[in-house]
Amino acid sequence: MRQFSSDVAFTPAVKSIQSEKGSRSGYARMEAGGSWQTTVTPELEAFLSELDMFYLGTANAEGQPYIQYRGGSPGFLRVVNNKTLGFADFGGNRQYITLGNISENSKAFIFLMNYAQSRRIKLWGTIRVVDGDQSLLELLRDPSYPGKVERAMLFEIEAWDVNCPQHIHQRFSQRQVAPVIEKMQVRIAELESELRQLKGD
Repeated sequence: MRQFSSDVAFTPAVKSIQSEKGSRSGYARMEAGGSWQTTVTPELEAFLSELDMFYLGTANAEGQPYIQYRGGSPGFLRVVNNKTLGFADFGGNRQYITLGNISENSKAFIFLMNYAQSRRIKLWGTIRVVDGDQSLLELLRDPSYPGKVERAMLFEIEAWDVNCPQHIHQRFSQRQVAPVIEKMQVRIAELESELRQLKGD
């Protein structure tokens, strides 16, 4: 039984190094003040609604880690309840590394990145595969994506924390950039038309 929710990451080994490096007292104050969140808050739900990708970390029984990129329409990682996130799983390269890892080790990690706003959120928890639950699949399905949903994935939150924005390089998706480019193209066309009129072309 963990004393603080952040103990999911701050193991005795981690705390020992924090003490050695001089940061333990600051994190001890954080723990005493309430530690990390353990349920979905309005802040987390709003953050999820804007994201079109995340990174999913799993590990096999030997502890060998694996990181998988997941992408979809904004908000495809959905809130199922105040402790659970879910997403639809589609066919991929058929390696099934993530599924194999989950079958022998349910511990998982989700890394959320909003590159445009230089914000990141880390989530620790467990993950399970749900097959054949049509109502759940319908809840998680993206109507705009033509692929067939093969299964649902449910992530049970143990703890989550907002990470500092330091060193995050801003990047923008095509969806975010396209309206700006379109507006610029319209303005360029207007200016070119005005220039032709001035030249008498």
